[in-house]
Amino acid sequence: MRKLMVSAYKEIMLLLRDWGGLAILFFMPSVLIITITLIQESTFKAVGESALPIVLVDEDQGEIGSLIAQNMAKAPNVQLIDEIDGKPLSDAQARALVSDGKYQIALVIPKGISEELNEKVNHNVDKILGEFSLTEADTSTKKQEKTTWEVKEITIYFDPAAGQTFRNSMKNSIEQMLSKVEVEKIYAVFQGQMGMDNDPALLNDEIITFREVIAQKGKDGIIPNAVQHNVPAWILFGIFFIVVPLGINLVKEKNLGTYIRLRTSPVSYAIILGGKIITYTVICLIQFVLMLLIAKYIFPLIGLIEFDPGPKLPVMVLIAFVSGLAAIGLGILIGTVAETQEQSAPFGAIFVIILAALGGVWVPTFIMPEIMQKVSAFSPMNWGISAFYDVILRNGTAADIAQPLCYLLLFFAVTMTAAIFYDKRHQAN
Repeated sequence: MRKLMVSAYKEIMLLLRDWGGLAILFFMPSVLIITITLIQESTFKAVGESALPIVLVDEDQGEIGSLIAQNMAKAPNVQLIDEIDGKPLSDAQARALVSDGKYQIALVIPKGISEELNEKVNHNVDKILGEFSLTEADTSTKKQEKTTWEVKEITIYFDPAAGQTFRNSMKNSIEQMLSKVEVEKIYAVFQGQMGMDNDPALLNDEIITFREVIAQKGKDGIIPNAVQHNVPAWILFGIFFIVVPLGINLVKEKNLGTYIRLRTSPVSYAIILGGKIITYTVICLIQFVLMLLIAKYIFPLIGLIEFDPGPKLPVMVLIAFVSGLAAIGLGILIGTVAETQEQSAPFGAIFVIILAALGGVWVPTFIMPEIMQKVSAFSPMNWGISAFYDVILRNGTAADIAQPLCYLLLFFAVTMTAAIFYDKRHQAN
């Protein structure tokens, strides 16, 4: 045990002499978690809270055009643009504004849509009521003389840079609004034909509504936000970035002859590796605590949501510990195989960035192409993030995250075994 503690002390002294390595371990992840979370929080607010300007050209100037404008004005986060410099916009102007990228969407209501829709609705209502002898026969007959109506198209102009998802979402929203306007018109005609002076409140209350719930065990979930996504992601990124200083120190020991002196001393290789594992495990847990402190106390000061792990903290500590072991195994393998610092440092940094990209740190895995989602299943960072998300967003327990934790432990065992095997083979040669 004394030899193990001395080996760990040696690793601590190596780190304390390397201020650049300490900056990589603590300062860089702290800056990243604040910067990236701020950027993504601003993006979420821009998408979810800011008003979307919609250019509206009403060539109809009738009842339907007014109803459409009123319903759009009532919609949340929608800003109607129907004139510029006090002059109503034309179809050509609206198209030019959207094609130039000044606005993302424009709606053009064609001339005569009110008249055409009113005739059709009145005809259909008279025909239905006539079947029940609720209207005069001659009136019903007269209305049936016209049986076809000209189709009126409402034109929607989209910015060429607008994505397909945005276009489909806006088209669905506009179609729902138009359906509501048409239904309101039909009810109004029915009331008029049947001589109903008072509003029966048929449309005042919705019968069917939607309630959005994020599925969680035990209770209704909370909607995930940028903080909940980024805190675990950048904790893992910081933990795995220890492969850079760990690999560099291993290469230094080989190049300076320290490693040979250690191997020729009465100390087993397991003691040497054990000192590194203990030291860097403590560093990983310090990183974890530092990130949580930033998320809890610094985030509210800069306008972000506070992250409070609460009763989930013990399970999160377990995930950080196991993830740290996986990162240590990878760092020892890289440092064992690399011959120079020029090999170890760039490869370790780039490899961690690749694992982060595949694991969902940069881009969430659910929006990746299907082939990349399958590839991401092999990233140890993806296993760690999945475990954190199960705990933070799904109220998971230690039993629920047993599988990703086992994957991380297996990764640690495989990398350590590979490093030991390579070292023995290298020493034999």
